[in-house]
Amino acid sequence: MKKLLIIFVKNPEIGKVKTRLAKSIGDKRALNVYLNLLIHTQVVTDKLEEIDRAVYYSGFIDEEDQWDADTYQKFLQQGDGLGERMSNAFRRAFQSGYESVCLIGTDLYDLSVDLINTAFKKLESSDVVVGPAKDGGYYLIGMKQLHDVFDLSHWSTPNVFSETMKLIDKNGLTCSQTKLLNDIDILEDLKGTDLERLTGL
Repeated sequence: MKKLLIIFVKNPEIGKVKTRLAKSIGDKRALNVYLNLLIHTQVVTDKLEEIDRAVYYSGFIDEEDQWDADTYQKFLQQGDGLGERMSNAFRRAFQSGYESVCLIGTDLYDLSVDLINTAFKKLESSDVVVGPAKDGGYYLIGMKQLHDVFDLSHWSTPNVFSETMKLIDKNGLTCSQTKLLNDIDILEDLKGTDLERLTGL
């Protein structure tokens, strides 16, 4: 089965990433946190085997960043909102012949090779796989064909996961979940992680 991992990234520009976190620690430190999360995500996904990878940029395609173009396909996110951009990325993947596709962001400090492999394994016996986040959103979503699960009323709210699950149920789809984990979005999320030390807090 031809597999693809899509990685949604924001171009790392000061004042435009980790804006909720920046309210507590400032734009410069928030950018530093985001850069460390980018590096962590890349280190983990570099180790994947038998899974193709594609980076989708929010603003512009950076040909000179840490994502090796020999390993990572590079695209620009297309669409007006997050849901439309994710849907379009999945559509492109399936049109390119991929049969199993998962999408992640770069906010998950607990990301691991095993977690990604588990998601693709669960997808073998389910229509959709979702990785729930403790803030009420999700850090991963995957499917084997495009389903209408991105048409939410609002994003970046505590209801994203529950609304998504309602859409999955409404469409009569089977769904598996990976473990509940914590995105790094606010100051409390940094507590007890190496990022807290790296940021100098």
